[in-house]
Amino acid sequence: MMILNDIVDKLKDVLSESSIGKKVFDKHVAEALGIPQGTFASMKKRNSIPYAEILEFCALKKISVNWLFFDQAVDMLKEETEKFFQVRYFSDIRASAGGGAEVFDENYETISIDEKIMHNMVGMGNTELEAIHVDGESMEPTLQDGSIVFLDRTQTDINKNGIFVASTTGGLFIKRIQQRADGMIELISDNSMYPPQAISPEEVTIVGKVVGNIESL
Repeated sequence: MMILNDIVDKLKDVLSESSIGKKVFDKHVAEALGIPQGTFASMKKRNSIPYAEILEFCALKKISVNWLFFDQAVDMLKEETEKFFQVRYFSDIRASAGGGAEVFDENYETISIDEKIMHNMVGMGNTELEAIHVDGESMEPTLQDGSIVFLDRTQTDINKNGIFVASTTGGLFIKRIQQRADGMIELISDNSMYPPQAISPEEVTIVGKVVGNIESL
């Protein structure tokens, strides 16, 4: 089992490299992760690991996720499990669960990650994924605002149940998607406060299927 205290010690080592001569405390780790100090202290007591915040920190600092969580090099981990993913992490992209959002670009970090870090994994065949953030509350409680979702671009068949990322003239959307009898594409939210949206098929491209997620605080 992963222990948050061990991970925090490694994060302190990383932060100390840019704080030469200064002692690094838990409050500095909390600040670097964007977590309130009181919340962070409570998480340490419960051994509740803030995966989403740590993943974003690793991408920013270009740190191996596998070293941080498993103390293993990429090649070592590959030999031990087939559930090993190469993820293109678009830390700046927010695919909207409410309104429009920006499109994919080339500004990403490539990270290696074990499936133990991901929640709600769907049957996988592809081990090359992309990761973006959810922006908005319309897919709650399934996907929380600020969580990270993992996309498989090889899965674009909306006739198969699931949550998809769609590129539209209004931006990127994370929704359940189905085609109506009249040919229109319907974007469906899990949050009942948000009504379905219908758009013409010419205005939407299915980017990929959501196959896993990491919840933010």
